[in-house]
Amino acid sequence: MCATWRKDSRHLFSIPLLGGSKTGRENGFSGRLGSVREPKQSRRGGAMSDFNWTCPHCERAVTISEYRMVRKDTVLSLDNADGRRILRTLFIVCPNPDCRRFTLTADLRFSRELPNRSESIGASVQKWNLIPPSRAKTFPSYIPQAILDDYREACLIQDLSPKASATLSRRCLQGILRDFWQVKPGHLVNEIDQITDKVDPETWAAIDAVRKIGNIGAHMGKDISLIVDVDPNEAELLIGLVETLINEWYIAREVRQNRMKAIVTAAANKQPPTTP
Repeated sequence: MCATWRKDSRHLFSIPLLGGSKTGRENGFSGRLGSVREPKQSRRGGAMSDFNWTCPHCERAVTISEYRMVRKDTVLSLDNADGRRILRTLFIVCPNPDCRRFTLTADLRFSRELPNRSESIGASVQKWNLIPPSRAKTFPSYIPQAILDDYREACLIQDLSPKASATLSRRCLQGILRDFWQVKPGHLVNEIDQITDKVDPETWAAIDAVRKIGNIGAHMGKDISLIVDVDPNEAELLIGLVETLINEWYIAREVRQNRMKAIVTAAANKQPPTTP
């Protein structure tokens, strides 16, 4: 559903009268950068309703009020060959007192002027994560640097080149298999087969799916006239699986090892001192 906007002669942007569409993805602020539903317009006035959001800096799940965010729509009304557009920006400050950093996103959308001189906002044309530029999460330093580098680059180019991002996720997955499971290096399909009895069937199927989608970017098909693309949502799913594997394999192993060491240390400290 499109939102209706009234022009304010005092500003270069428009003031909302009614709420926009329900989901953040439909409004252009999607993905892990904030994991946010776009704030709805209050029917009682100009205030935005509170919404849940995850800060990409500190990764704390918080509730954002109207005092912690600024959303502006700039009407790009000059006559041009591409048509009328609206540039929507969203500025959010994290309320976590230990963070208080801001994020800035932009979304260029189709628009048209209605008879009552209001704006009808349509589908998104292009989106940008300005600050921070990447959706990459922060992982501990004991994760191999080569894996983290591929992961961060896959996040950085997810929207710019989903096919290249998927290829990097595939490469990242291969690095994880070789490092964590110590599989015998070879073709990725054979490396995945080596962990069939080590992971649950759902995880194995998802890992193999990363290989298949990543192959689209890594290898040219026999019929070069057949275009098989990867969209940003699919690239995001692959990145999400890489994050899951890092958490469930590397980080879970580290937590378990530290817990076992702490138990052994605690037991040793309870032993009575030996007498000479």
